[in-house]
Amino acid sequence: MAAVNHLAPAVGMLRASVALRVPRSTMYRVDARRRQLTLPAPTHPPRPAPPLAFSDTERQALQTVLCSERFADCAPPTIYATLLDEGRYLGSVRTMYRLLGAEGPVRERRHQLTHPAYVKPELLATGPNEVWSWDITKIKGPAKWTCFHLYVILDIFSRYVVGWMIAPQESAALAEQLIAETIAKQNIAPGQLTLHADRGTSMRSKAVAELLVDLEVTKSHSRPYVSDDNPFSEAQFKTLKYRPDFPARFGCIEDARAHCQQFFPWYNDRHRHSGIGFMTPAAVHHGHAHALFQQRANTLDIAFAAHPKRFKGNCPQPPTLPIAAWINPPKQEPALKKTPDPSTLN
Repeated sequence: MAAVNHLAPAVGMLRASVALRVPRSTMYRVDARRRQLTLPAPTHPPRPAPPLAFSDTERQALQTVLCSERFADCAPPTIYATLLDEGRYLGSVRTMYRLLGAEGPVRERRHQLTHPAYVKPELLATGPNEVWSWDITKIKGPAKWTCFHLYVILDIFSRYVVGWMIAPQESAALAEQLIAETIAKQNIAPGQLTLHADRGTSMRSKAVAELLVDLEVTKSHSRPYVSDDNPFSEAQFKTLKYRPDFPARFGCIEDARAHCQQFFPWYNDRHRHSGIGFMTPAAVHHGHAHALFQQRANTLDIAFAAHPKRFKGNCPQPPTLPIAAWINPPKQEPALKKTPDPSTLN
């Protein structure tokens, strides 16, 4: 670039760039950078005070009035109008705001709502009837803007639907009734169960909270606006609504109940769930999964013994059974690499 600096003043930047085969943009960029580094930083003279600005005496007088006990809780427009009614003019409304802003009193005086810090729920189930997840979803009714409410309680370990109900509206009393009946039907002992839900109105209702306290059931809630905190119920609703036989609308609430009376037995007894080793939820929930797993393993052993070359010498294994189900598993800290001892190195 030194050659460019010597040649450009004589023949021009264009001819110098062509002769030296250097893009003009590069030459301009380098030249601008050189000027920036060599030229001293520009100094700007101090800005003179505006000729119409308040003097120190006028500013202090206005400040005293604004901060006086009489106007301590008044907005500048109110102070401005009050002074005009009294035949006094100390400054415009904008001047009052500017002066208060420079001194600091202009701020939000109301108590703003601050949300508490919600803890991420971390729930672990190592067997059935340890952690349940429940939620309410809407299914469309016969006309526009009409819908029915489907309540579903799901065991997160086995994916087994332990209780469900369809109602014309969402109600804390109906949720309380469904939870109480399902806990009694499953013979849940006090202190055995954790019931997880999102932060809907019925989920956080006083009736449901008092019921869980009476039954000694631990209550858990998702964080606000975090759908991932209740993944099992959301996935079950997706399975329901993505079925080919799920209608766009139900003609009446009886039709919706008849559909769910067919869907939930299929889901519990015949649906092969990928999250539980392609077992049915009923098999895992009622303790038949280990026998079915062994039966699958024996079948694969026979197939391997008959044709080992088809499996390239590796005996196939059936899909593993679940040993735990998590809602928000804790993050594992990365293992720290150990620094080798210098005395052990050769």
